[in-house]
Amino acid sequence: MNDSTAMLLSQFKALADPVRARLTALCVVAECSVSELTKVTGQSQPRISQHVKQLCTVNLLERFKDGHFVFYRVRNTGVESAARRRLLALLPDDEPQFAKDVAKLRQLRADDNPALVATTDADRSLHRALVELTVARPLGDLLDIGCGQGRVLKLLASRAHRAVGVDIDSGARQLARAELLLAGSANTTLRQGDMVSLPFEDNEFDTVILDDVLIDAKDAAAAVAEAKRILAPGGRLLLLTSVGDSDIDELRQRFAAWAAAAGMRLAPPRSVPTRNPGWLLAVATHADRATVAA
Repeated sequence: MNDSTAMLLSQFKALADPVRARLTALCVVAECSVSELTKVTGQSQPRISQHVKQLCTVNLLERFKDGHFVFYRVRNTGVESAARRRLLALLPDDEPQFAKDVAKLRQLRADDNPALVATTDADRSLHRALVELTVARPLGDLLDIGCGQGRVLKLLASRAHRAVGVDIDSGARQLARAELLLAGSANTTLRQGDMVSLPFEDNEFDTVILDDVLIDAKDAAAAVAEAKRILAPGGRLLLLTSVGDSDIDELRQRFAAWAAAAGMRLAPPRSVPTRNPGWLLAVATHADRATVAA
């Protein structure tokens, strides 16, 4: 019996336990802590810890640290990801217990987190501009640097193959997890990270967004260079900043300088909306690629 067959049988055996099946179904839709899984299932923490350990052993779940917390979610990358998706597709969508568990997790997170700030007209214009960028060209694997409470991730995750949000603020990541669960963004994960030293491989993402983090950055040029490192050949880097009281022409010049320092080609930055802009958005590509209009 080859290794892949043995692993498949181990995964079937793991899912044969009702509690482990419930845990897996939860971790399909969201990344969860042991504390959350304990509250949802009503099982003891030691028992839940043993279950998730076994699910990790058979490569159904992955474990990762986020600050002081540890989260678990279904693996969505790697050579076995397609086979894993086919296996988990066998979990019934109409199982009442799975639905109750997800509803309880949503309620727990809603109770623990305040509402997001209301969306403004400028934000709605930005949302339209971002969606327009995805119409003619898919996002592929998406990284949102400075994701905050997950506003852009909520908008774009369904259009991406995989969506990852990075923010240095643990409170913002907590809010984002709650909002992404409510939005049904099951392909999204959140990580702690510094924008000048990101925990990702070279060329890992097809679309990278520097999400309103450059203006206050200590070294914006270094952040752009780091984003370029993880951007796949042919990928797009979106530079996004709120305008506020800043001089928009000066912001354009700073965008151009940062892109040039990183050796990237920058399309003309776009004011969003055109009149009384609240945002400035530009697309940068590797210098050896044709410019993509923003």
